[in-house]
Amino acid sequence: MEKPNYKRTKRACYFANLAMSSVFSLPPLLFATFREQYGISYTLLGTLVLVNFCTQLGIDLIFSFFGRHFNIHKTIRLMPIVTAAGLCVYALIPMLFPGYAYMGLVAGTFLFSVAAGLGEVLVSPAIAALPSDTPDKDMSMLHALYGYGFVGVVLISTLFLRIAGNQYWMYLTFFWAMLPVIASVWLRMSPLPDMNMEQNKVKSAGSGSGTKGLLLCMACIFLGACAENTMSNWVSVYAEKALRIPKVWGDILGMSLFAGLLALTRTIYAKYGKNIFKILTISMWGAVVCYLTVGLSSNGALSLAACAAVGICTAMLWPGTLIFMEEKIPAAGVAAYALMAAGGRPWGLRCAPGPWHRCGQDCPYGVGRDLGQRSVADPGTGGI
Repeated sequence: MEKPNYKRTKRACYFANLAMSSVFSLPPLLFATFREQYGISYTLLGTLVLVNFCTQLGIDLIFSFFGRHFNIHKTIRLMPIVTAAGLCVYALIPMLFPGYAYMGLVAGTFLFSVAAGLGEVLVSPAIAALPSDTPDKDMSMLHALYGYGFVGVVLISTLFLRIAGNQYWMYLTFFWAMLPVIASVWLRMSPLPDMNMEQNKVKSAGSGSGTKGLLLCMACIFLGACAENTMSNWVSVYAEKALRIPKVWGDILGMSLFAGLLALTRTIYAKYGKNIFKILTISMWGAVVCYLTVGLSSNGALSLAACAAVGICTAMLWPGTLIFMEEKIPAAGVAAYALMAAGGRPWGLRCAPGPWHRCGQDCPYGVGRDLGQRSVADPGTGGI
């Protein structure tokens, strides 16, 4: 019997995760265009963020408790197609029916949010289930590629919109929809490993100390999402003020710098890393020091450097917790990964009201209005 080529499976999962980055990084870049072109209010734009968050949280909870009722292999292979369908609906309905543009955006957001929820719940356990001598490094690289995809989408999309014009945003969306289609074909050509869908194995391994370990991992995921997402909003503000550059370039530099450092740190761990508990401990204390520096320093350049350093310190908090869980709770299964994803969601809920409260915030350097606007740009996914 021919041995399955799991190397191809690993690459397919990597590419699927990279392709998923367009779901999170593209819509915030288009919100200003939607407001100008279709007259969509900040309140309704905030509702899109809320739809994104609630849909993904719903998927997390469904797979936490009812995952055994799904055909896992078919669901993984269907996931990129749902992503592409969501992006196409997102662009097609506003293009064909401008009067119903917002309904098209809601429908598209719902579809690709379903796929995004499936991606976080299923791709990580698929990588963990593959035969490997270095499963922790494989997991780190999976999340690193998502960061690189995020940076790529931001830079390419911004360049396209600046050259072609914001009115052609729908063609940009169609372009990014091609990547999930390629990922779907790749996954269909690749063998997928057997994965534990039953929650009872998590419970049996987690009776007593195992259950406490699972709850501890959920708490770490939540706090890691807090540390990561808070600074991902602020870094653009500090880039503008410290470097004295326009808002649009501050947003690009801030988002790209932060996501790029996240990805680079995860790549370094994927190549050289070991002892994840030590890495997590150092990362947590490093993030504390960086946050104190940002909060107490009156030097804009030093604050910007500390913001960037937070990207390095928080890079392993999400994937590192998953690695730690796999080490301490063997055969945790998809249900445990779904619980971890759900644990990181509540922090994203604070992003949705941002567009409704854009003014009057007390922020450093007098940029309260800017920070309120940036709340729209945070998809509230819990982590890059």
